[in-house]
Amino acid sequence: MCGCMHSSRDPELHLEGDPSLSAAPTSTLAPRKMPKSISISKQLASIKELKKGSDLEKAIATLALIFRNSSDPDGKLGKATAKNLLQTQFRNFTEGQETKPKYKDLLSELDEHTENKLDFEDFMILLLSIAIISDLLQNIWSVKIMN
Repeated sequence: MCGCMHSSRDPELHLEGDPSLSAAPTSTLAPRKMPKSISISKQLASIKELKKGSDLEKAIATLALIFRNSSDPDGKLGKATAKNLLQTQFRNFTEGQETKPKYKDLLSELDEHTENKLDFEDFMILLLSIAIISDLLQNIWSVKIMN
């Protein structure tokens, strides 16, 4: 892979929200956390720039909010939190991948990450890398487009 790191989720955080929502990134990933009781969908709704945002913008904003809600005050994710996020928030992409060499390599890179924490860029690279090798992506590609 590219040598960049990846991430997962804090089990103590209660992140609700419609998984079908997509989102665009907020202007910055401030290290402060949103209150745990506010769902992702409500957090997205509070960003007025996203009211008319595209599905892709909303998807990226959702990723940014989940990352920020799970990160430490320095805006980074610990390895355990990153792995938990993969298991809880990205499970449809990770299920069935455990025996694949590429997936094992990605998790190995995560374990070997020297900084022990992931920034947002590393988190995004991890998610994209796992999505690319997943069986779910193959199913998505095979969906017929209706006109």
